[in-house]
Amino acid sequence: MKKFTTILLSIIISVSVLQAQQVKIDPAFWWSGMEETELQLLVYGENIASYKPELSTENIKIKEVVTLKSPNYQLLYLDITGSKPEQFNITFKGTKGNHTVQYELKERNPDRYDIESFDASDVLYLIMPDRFANGDPSNDQIEMRTPYKMDREHHSARHGGDLKGISDHLDYLSDLGVTAIWLNPVLENDMKGGSYHGYATTDYYKVDPRFGTNEEYKNLISNAHSKDMKVVMDMIFNHCGSDHPWVYDVPSDDWFNNLDEYVQTSHMKEMYFDPYASKYDWDKMVDGWFVPTMPDLNQRNRHVAKYLIQNSIWWIEYTGVDGIRQDTYPYADYDMMIDWIDAVEKEYPNYNIVGEAWLNNPIGTAFWQRNNPINPNNTKLKSVMDFKFMGLSHSAFFEETGEWGGGLHGIFDHMTYDFIYPDIYNVLRFLDNHDTDRLLKEYPTELSGWKQAITFLLTMPGTPQIYYGTELLMNGTKGRSDGDIRLDVPGGWPGDEVNHFTRENRDDLQNEAVDFLSNLLHWRKGNDIIAYGDMKHYVLQKGVYVYERYIDNESVLVFMNGTTNEVEINLDRYSESITNKSDWTDFLSGDNISLGQTLKLSPKEILILE
Repeated sequence: MKKFTTILLSIIISVSVLQAQQVKIDPAFWWSGMEETELQLLVYGENIASYKPELSTENIKIKEVVTLKSPNYQLLYLDITGSKPEQFNITFKGTKGNHTVQYELKERNPDRYDIESFDASDVLYLIMPDRFANGDPSNDQIEMRTPYKMDREHHSARHGGDLKGISDHLDYLSDLGVTAIWLNPVLENDMKGGSYHGYATTDYYKVDPRFGTNEEYKNLISNAHSKDMKVVMDMIFNHCGSDHPWVYDVPSDDWFNNLDEYVQTSHMKEMYFDPYASKYDWDKMVDGWFVPTMPDLNQRNRHVAKYLIQNSIWWIEYTGVDGIRQDTYPYADYDMMIDWIDAVEKEYPNYNIVGEAWLNNPIGTAFWQRNNPINPNNTKLKSVMDFKFMGLSHSAFFEETGEWGGGLHGIFDHMTYDFIYPDIYNVLRFLDNHDTDRLLKEYPTELSGWKQAITFLLTMPGTPQIYYGTELLMNGTKGRSDGDIRLDVPGGWPGDEVNHFTRENRDDLQNEAVDFLSNLLHWRKGNDIIAYGDMKHYVLQKGVYVYERYIDNESVLVFMNGTTNEVEINLDRYSESITNKSDWTDFLSGDNISLGQTLKLSPKEILILE
């Protein structure tokens, strides 16, 4: 009897130890009714590979169990064909006892399938969450695995901005006229130095607690929807953070590229279409690390690929987020990214993904857009980013007078290359973002060039994106650090001496800028001519750029004097855009304009004629 009691006690102790063991499953739950019927579960726990999994339900089958080099990982592939919402147990059986965890397939929200993503009718407002507003100071300095210090005086430290800060200012964004918010990455970056920018993920299923919780992120998106604004999520498949648990306990030898010996990527994205590219240069570009703190994930590993694909779908299904911006798009495996887009569109047919393919030639950019005949291997990527226009914008709208209109001739020339895009309306156009110099290098004394840049951005074909603080005339260059272009918005933090979110705390020039941008944004809402219309433009005359946006017989005609001189231009060359339309109203001034033989324009004047 004593021997039996000893054996029973030993079993109880071993089972108790197993029950206490930390087992993490990604994803923590899933949904029934999804189009894809194979579900991958990545299970992590001490020596979990030695345990045999069993399910308590007959509605779901285990298709495959995969163990890796590290004994602390196990991959379960489940067949959820025809499954219904239910909770069931996964029991891991081993020689020293069993471990049981509960798993749930939730009921799918039927609205998710019909998500209407962002498009050319929207204007995206890009926010770096750490630098926009601090709505919850209690999460500024909290205990993390990696110690850090919040310090607003240090450009590379965390400043305390969070999801609540953004949520608290949704009315500000709505009043401004924004229709979509793109947030730099919000997932956990438990990294040395703080990784405030969000591009070094350490947990793909968890919002960084210094920003808030998963539920707060979901609620932010819901609140934005209630104000007729969409939300775009920033994702990174190419790399994770160097403090990700995968780096300390590597699942398999091929989970990362070049983990044993650091190889820096060449950043030569032209390799994809360079007819003379060597295999050496190709491998260095694709498999090299972006920076030493961002290990390069190997998406050719089918388990890594499945994990990343499922993760993006999980966030869409869980939060209802309206679109994705994928960071460092060409750096990840080409074929896997095609599979990813297919998987997303299988679940959400109207979804839009914009990929960051930073090339300074529009032909190279267009190579990445879906259905482009210049690319024999269709990327299926719906939207691309026009970095060339961004590069021109930093000088084009501020150059001094000249017969060719200073930088406006460069803008005209750039637009002639739009023929290379299969879908010009799904080209993201922007003046600056979190990786570039601000449009304004320093605080301006007047707004004529700034207004021309904003006007062209919001009236050219494509999907516009505005960087946070543009309306507040935030300025800076990357000369000292990236922090100079990622400054805090004054008033977003308790105790700030001024609050630029309110009119009375802004100077006259800022209020002029806010009013100008807001008027244009509200005018653009629902304006099908600007969102979806064709464009016709004319070679510059005396430095004046003239272009028409039109649908059938409805049109908007823009005159932009790129010089600092008063000019008088002949209107005969624009007859095809003016004929039978002699009476116009200037949206900006409200004045009635009669277009006769000639037109006088004051220095840097803009007319938006309807």
